Amino acid sequence: MNPDRLDFLKTLLTTPGPSGFESRVAKVYGDEASKFAQVEKDHYGNVYASINAGAKLRIMLSGHLDEIGLIVTHIDKEGFVWLSAIGGWQASILLGQRLRLLAKDGDLIGVIGTKPIHLIEADDRNKATKLEDIWLDLGLSAEETKQKVRIGDVAVIEQPVVEFGNGRIASKALDNRIGAFVVLEVLRGLKEKGCPHHVITVGSTQEEIGLHGARMAAFKLEPHAAIAVDVTFETSQPGSNVKKTGESAFGSGANLTISPMTNPVMNNGIQEIAQKENLALTTASSANWSGTDADEIILARAGIPTAVLSVPVRHMHSPSEMADTADIQAVIDLMVAYIMGLPEDASFQR
Repeated sequence: MNPDRLDFLKTLLTTPGPSGFESRVAKVYGDEASKFAQVEKDHYGNVYASINAGAKLRIMLSGHLDEIGLIVTHIDKEGFVWLSAIGGWQASILLGQRLRLLAKDGDLIGVIGTKPIHLIEADDRNKATKLEDIWLDLGLSAEETKQKVRIGDVAVIEQPVVEFGNGRIASKALDNRIGAFVVLEVLRGLKEKGCPHHVITVGSTQEEIGLHGARMAAFKLEPHAAIAVDVTFETSQPGSNVKKTGESAFGSGANLTISPMTNPVMNNGIQEIAQKENLALTTASSANWSGTDADEIILARAGIPTAVLSVPVRHMHSPSEMADTADIQAVIDLMVAYIMGLPEDASFQR
């Protein structure tokens, strides 16, 4: 991957933006997009970047900007901060982590606290950790904490991006800053290649709590077709069940979801261009929904033909999600090739 593009991805990953509080990462996305596209926002926080407005064929590309996070529910008399989940957390993953709390007068760094192993009764040591059993310790007095922190303030994991030297990276928020990054890089590539179509990317919001931003964006844009980009399970890791998920190991490129909801004309076209251009592609099947922005885009207005492309990721919904940049680039290359090959009168009729 181009070093400048990797730097942009790393900036996206390290900028906090839990569901409903995406404004910082939305600004990073919008500032980059404004270098080559028209940019606007809506009242719900979605960020749009477009080229060739007014062209006959209108394509929407969606990748969500939000990450899982935590929200303050209580501050006790000792100044410890109690939290609830924004999105899908396994509470045990939070043990020992550091958090960045987005407080009104500036960010605060704190640590997750829990009862030490020495004080846990033997019968309780193998029981699953619950979110109500852990708290945030900001290292402040009770008075300082209550001055600086409000109920409803939000927090995210505080972890740097790790580069392994072989193209693989680990970070929080790969789910789904990868998708937001990919669609913007696709737009950049289409611009450079002289794409004639009206293509709009959406850095969508609140996917982790219900796909809300994509629903509104699809209603607003009313595209002729759409592609949602997200992450899928990397299947060489322990615990994978390829009989259920299909195979999508690191190095296998883009992953295409085939389901009753996704559009068969687009699915076939994507597979044909991958074969023609010798681009790495695997497929996965879903018996119903995809669990991505696509599920809401498809149902917008009178229905929008939609495909789902994903990047394989390990350790999903953890502080150390891992991806291979070669797979990320494979999704970009495939989408650029597919969209460039669409005629202006393309039909997606089943």
